[in-house]
Amino acid sequence: MSNDYAKALGAKLRQVRNQQGLSLQGVEAKSGGVWKAVVVGSYERGDRAVTVQRLAELAEFYGVPVTELLPEPASPAIIEPPPRLVIDLERLGRVPAEKAGPLARYVAAIQAQRGDYNGRVLSIRQDDLRTLAVIYDEAPGPLAEQLIEWGVLNPEARRAVD
Repeated sequence: MSNDYAKALGAKLRQVRNQQGLSLQGVEAKSGGVWKAVVVGSYERGDRAVTVQRLAELAEFYGVPVTELLPEPASPAIIEPPPRLVIDLERLGRVPAEKAGPLARYVAAIQAQRGDYNGRVLSIRQDDLRTLAVIYDEAPGPLAEQLIEWGVLNPEARRAVD
């Protein structure tokens, strides 16, 4: 059990106990010693893992459904997919050779490595854009803008360098 989850579970256990007006010693007394104050306290602090069985028994003791003792699930982080970086190979042929030379060589190396010769587009990684920036002796942002201006790189690529 993760430390964060154990602490969240413990907070729920403490909340239910407090709602019932019980102290840790009150839990021990009311349960006839079945639930030791030190054990319940360690569950509430998240210092000790509670088994499913013991959690069910504690829920029964408090007279609540087990689900009331469970913390709210963490909302999943919305992960936006990375932007696609797509080189338009047909447009690359229209860029003046003195400007397109390093890019054309880099693209040819990727195509050879992948065995990808469809001739129309080539997807690259963000790391490839950073490598190209080093080759062109520019920062990735300005290079991406230049490639977009040439029509070689898709405009969505701007998100890759923000």
